Amino acid sequence: MFSPLPVSLKGCFTNLLTKSFAGRMVLAAAFLAAVGSAELTVQAQQTGKPRAFFAADYEKKLAAVVNKDGTLGYRDAIGDIHDAQLLKNGNWLIQTAFTNVIEVDAKGKQVWKYEPDMSHGRIEIHAFRRLENGLTMIAESGASRIVEVDREGKVRHQIPLRVKKSDPHRDTRLVRMTPEGNYLVSHEAELCVREYDRTGKVVWEYEVGSKLYSAVRLPNGNTLIGTGDGHRVLEVAKNKETVWELREKDLEGVTLAWITMVDRLPNGNTWVVNCHAGPGNPQILEVSPDKKVVWSFQDFERFGNALPVAIPID
Repeated sequence: MFSPLPVSLKGCFTNLLTKSFAGRMVLAAAFLAAVGSAELTVQAQQTGKPRAFFAADYEKKLAAVVNKDGTLGYRDAIGDIHDAQLLKNGNWLIQTAFTNVIEVDAKGKQVWKYEPDMSHGRIEIHAFRRLENGLTMIAESGASRIVEVDREGKVRHQIPLRVKKSDPHRDTRLVRMTPEGNYLVSHEAELCVREYDRTGKVVWEYEVGSKLYSAVRLPNGNTLIGTGDGHRVLEVAKNKETVWELREKDLEGVTLAWITMVDRLPNGNTWVVNCHAGPGNPQILEVSPDKKVVWSFQDFERFGNALPVAIPID
């Protein structure tokens, strides 16, 4: 479950087992110096007050907790991933491919898994959430529905989604529950957010006009939207008025690319995941209401240019 050492360090470690005592001491010092240098380099990737967070990148195939000092905590090898959740018991809901959802403990041991029934066609999963009642919400793209399943994988409730044409890869991106128990669904192919009640009725809709990735209902009743290839973050009121917007070039020295996960932090700042922006830009940002970068993360050595999932955990 842990990331392998670089080849050069592997050789150093192997030699430690075979050389003389004096030689082992020299090699050990070199090994520790190399590791220390790597950690210092990693730590320097954060600007602002150091923080801990979870990040997952499907270019480097890594999902991991990044500690405040830049070292990695829990880590796992993945394929594709579009969502993740830290559970109250300390476990993680993640996925290692678009065709599963797994629960792992802090050491990476799998304790639960869900795979959709694809006997009638391909289904992909791009959103999931463990609910307060213990069920797990899973958005099944291709089947164009939301299901709530129990620990045995049995569907306890389902909500049909309104799409023009079912698409396993593009029916949805993230899906989040509102305080009222409705679901905010980011429809990538439909270029809009739709809010569904428990029966599947659309009770609110907002046309984004881009391949959006995320939408979350804020405590003030507004909706925060990560617009995907729209290169911006939007906060819109219930009446669909834009009350705050972060555009592609609003941040000095930063270009916003494919905006994936967004959230409003307790301090009032906005969490922004800036996917596919290239090594010249941070992959994750914390932005103040007056559009200043107060924290950022950039690491194109362990993570790559396909980092859509990042969650603050401190």
